[in-house]
Amino acid sequence: MRHTYHRILSYFFRGLLVLTPLAVTGYVIYAIFIFLDGLIPVPFPGIGILMVLGLITFVGYLASLFFTKPFFEWFERGVFKIPLVNLLYTSIKDLMGAFVGEKKKFSSPVIVQLSDSMSRLGFITQESMEVIGEDDLVAVYFPHSYNVSGNVFLVKKEKIKPLKGVKSSDVMKFMVSGGVSPLEA
Repeated sequence: MRHTYHRILSYFFRGLLVLTPLAVTGYVIYAIFIFLDGLIPVPFPGIGILMVLGLITFVGYLASLFFTKPFFEWFERGVFKIPLVNLLYTSIKDLMGAFVGEKKKFSSPVIVQLSDSMSRLGFITQESMEVIGEDDLVAVYFPHSYNVSGNVFLVKKEKIKPLKGVKSSDVMKFMVSGGVSPLEA
């Protein structure tokens, strides 16, 4: 009887381990789809999200054209003059640019030696801190595990060792998962 109870409990936890990530991933994708589809209210499901994606692509196209680029730059200069909006806008723009822009910031994974027996994985976000008079420092971003936040530390260059042969996305997944996801070379 006791053996059967443990076996059923083991099956339950194994099923939980398989279904929970699937259910959470499915729910997040569904919630994002519903949100984006609801931005433009049309009577047919899915058309709203196609219109939003089309609008984003069209604005990106316009922003890259020679004769419309000055309008977008003029708009940004106007946004930069509004105190609180400036802070929010530039922070979001820099964060988005770090992932999808021409100057991706999380493409240089490194190991930072914290002490003789401890190191930490991070990403170089600024190669030089010359602007603050510290040209022997670099800015390193350390993401938190199971969170969408992190810390930036200024670290001496000699304490940093670049990771060769490892994809940045795998290092980020490894760190965000708390070291549970495997690092693959």
